[in-house]
Amino acid sequence: MQLSQFDFPFDPALIAFEPVLPRDRARLLVLRPSSRSIHHRHVADLPDFLVSGDLLVVNDTKVRPARLSGRKRPSGAAVELLFVKQLTDDAWEVLVKGKLKPGQVIEVSPGDLVVVQSQESGRTVVRIDSAMPGPKFFMRYGRMPLPPYIKRQPSDKDDEWYQTVFARDEGAIAAPTAGLHFTTGLLDRISKRGVRLANVTLHVGIGTFKPVTAEHIEDHRMGPEWIEVAAETVQAIEETKKAGRSVVAVGTTVVRALETAASDHGVVRPYRGDTSLFIMPGFPFRVADALVTNFHLPKTTLLMLVSAFAGTALLRRAYEEAVRERYRFYSYGDAMLILER
Repeated sequence: MQLSQFDFPFDPALIAFEPVLPRDRARLLVLRPSSRSIHHRHVADLPDFLVSGDLLVVNDTKVRPARLSGRKRPSGAAVELLFVKQLTDDAWEVLVKGKLKPGQVIEVSPGDLVVVQSQESGRTVVRIDSAMPGPKFFMRYGRMPLPPYIKRQPSDKDDEWYQTVFARDEGAIAAPTAGLHFTTGLLDRISKRGVRLANVTLHVGIGTFKPVTAEHIEDHRMGPEWIEVAAETVQAIEETKKAGRSVVAVGTTVVRALETAASDHGVVRPYRGDTSLFIMPGFPFRVADALVTNFHLPKTTLLMLVSAFAGTALLRRAYEEAVRERYRFYSYGDAMLILER
């Protein structure tokens, strides 16, 4: 397929810079591919579309405050680092603009330093030189790594806004944004309908956001991201399928984790390790029956996955409808529910 097929006209004024509060008051565009219908609701209405015995699967990754600022020694020039992957106890792969020489010292605070180890082929490795353990270091100096299309500096409010209510396993550089719409009250109402909750973990990394530059999307290669699908989640999926009920994936990351753990025959097994699964139209989904997702950037792997799930033509029509109806887009924006594939 051509990359141009995943572009669409868009008004940048629709980008949400902060969430609707309470979070479940965000709008929900409901798609039914079987009837090609589109309806307008709110996230708070999600329980209306679930029945007893359904299984809601969420990503429990927690966003690390991974964006740090410092100054180069001795020049004092400002530099910003995004810590994307831990390599050893104190060594990290980072994203940074510009060239840095090995040995370059970056002062985050007096006595707390980052030292450049290498920079080759766009990959920069640094070492944290601090008496603080890693989690405390990031908690003290780090900020939430908001996406670049949110044209403002992170605030203290983002520490809560950019984290899901089920976040528990720190390791992501971006939030699994579909999960941001859920509140404890909404989860309680979903539970009262007899719907169970299960977790997977996918630490959102640069693989998810790696730009697609290949003219034919089949030539794109995803970077690896760490996932875990635990035995209790596998059992819950088996029980749900056996009862003839639906597995509802909250977000594209959940879909990728479940499909990585599934065999060609749809049998899901416990899995712990990396995934580089790239889902595009034509993919044979084996686990998820419904999907909650946000509105995604054009020409991204996220949009390609959702196109595969809903159908490319219907999804394009849904996005056109969302633009007409002034839905709010991207991480802090509104949501979509895709039912009855």
